[in-house]
Amino acid sequence: MGEKKIILEQEAGETTKSVHGGEYEFNDKYAITTPIYQTSTYTFENTAQLRDFFEGRSQRISEYGRYGNPTQEVAEDKLCKLENAEAALLFPSGMSAITTAIFAICKMGDHIVITSDSYRRTRQFIRQIMSRYGVEFTLTEPDAESVEKVIKNNTRLIISESPTNPYLRVVDFEKIVAIGHKHRIKIMIDSTLATPFNFKPLDYGVDIVTHSVTKYLSGHNDVLAGVLLGKSTIISAIKELQAIIGGISDPNSSYLIIRGLKTFPLRMQRQNESAMIIANYLEKHSKIDKVWYPGLKSHPDYEIAKKYMKAFGGVVSFQIKGNLETGTKFIDSMKIPKIAPSIGGVESLIEQPSLMSYYELTTQERESIGIYDNLIRFSIGIEDTEDLIKDLDQALSKI
Repeated sequence: MGEKKIILEQEAGETTKSVHGGEYEFNDKYAITTPIYQTSTYTFENTAQLRDFFEGRSQRISEYGRYGNPTQEVAEDKLCKLENAEAALLFPSGMSAITTAIFAICKMGDHIVITSDSYRRTRQFIRQIMSRYGVEFTLTEPDAESVEKVIKNNTRLIISESPTNPYLRVVDFEKIVAIGHKHRIKIMIDSTLATPFNFKPLDYGVDIVTHSVTKYLSGHNDVLAGVLLGKSTIISAIKELQAIIGGISDPNSSYLIIRGLKTFPLRMQRQNESAMIIANYLEKHSKIDKVWYPGLKSHPDYEIAKKYMKAFGGVVSFQIKGNLETGTKFIDSMKIPKIAPSIGGVESLIEQPSLMSYYELTTQERESIGIYDNLIRFSIGIEDTEDLIKDLDQALSKI
């Protein structure tokens, strides 16, 4: 790997950063793409080189694959450029990133505040696993007033998604960060649905941003990965724990992330535009009861979303007039989207959260946590918008 990184202007655009950010001017053998360094171990020419490495006089990546990889390093640097972060740390999944961060920050006797519409597995981890280690938690609505009401003397961490899933709630970042600073509490935001194309939480003083890189950042439904981004001090501390636990990203996944990121802004622009058109179409349809999309004036957080976000993302959630069977008939009538649980890829995906994520619960149990049988989540890909609307139209005509 060459020693010299490509230098980008401060005002370089998102697509330029996606293509060239983090890359070396010349790779081994002058390949235009970053190679896959498929190795678990790194050798030293002599003992003097070993001493230079451990005493900080050497710029090499690592001595062992659990501590770093040149392909991973380029992917992390590229993500830093997109998120305006000092440091990034890749993981084998989004949940691996989130759980490692929580373990690194919280100890026995600490208290976590997590917003109610955050990712289900994050809530489960805090409720089922962290509680075993003496960590308390409070679930609250994703607004600053509700968050501040449940702050305790031992609160160590505030966690929220923004937008949340599936109702796409958006937090007021200036207010949340002010609460964190006032009480000396770390704030971690899962920004998977926003992506750095639409919003950069670190610019507002958030301590840690996490993404499921599996989704929009990679964008091709062919890699599992997660990332934490923030200041070097906090990311370095988490990296120490990662090295002990062993939840590391492999070089093949890092290569796929680099590949996916090069088209990320182009994909995101298309998905933003399509989602806005489709949300408007659905809101006017006689067979739709309610549409959840932060770009619509009817959304409870429209003003907040408009204040912070450049655009509003590629997920549209909506409630069909009818019941579980009505929703099932509609989804089964769709021809373009595949029925699947993920989001953010080039292929459109659709699901009923009541069946995909909450199948084991009864209707009453689901409704008690805000998951209704007629709720549909539509992750919009890069297909032609007109084709997706025609597909929606024909499927809705059958219910």
